[in-house]
Amino acid sequence: MSTDTVAYVEESEFDALLSNEKVVVVDFTATWCGPCRLVSPLMEQLAVEYEGRASVVKVDVDNNKPVFKRFGLRSIPAVLIFKDGELAETIVGVSPYEQFSGAVDKLL
Repeated sequence: MSTDTVAYVEESEFDALLSNEKVVVVDFTATWCGPCRLVSPLMEQLAVEYEGRASVVKVDVDNNKPVFKRFGLRSIPAVLIFKDGELAETIVGVSPYEQFSGAVDKLL
């Protein structure tokens, strides 16, 4: 299996990340979530393709429920894309890579 290039962030780091990075892709995931495992390699690909232009991170919903609830999320996988600290796009469920990359392209 490939080395994970997408780091997990904790709630305490979340707001700082949003304010420091122009475009942030946040993959809300959990170890027990089957569909999340389908999204994970897409996030890895996104991180490589947009390196230096967008930050891609994961949030484990079991360890960071307040962040998950803050955005009104009810199911995972959920990918939230932020620009300049503001939520710009929400993609819930398993989607094709092009949907994620297209959403990021619009914000760059």
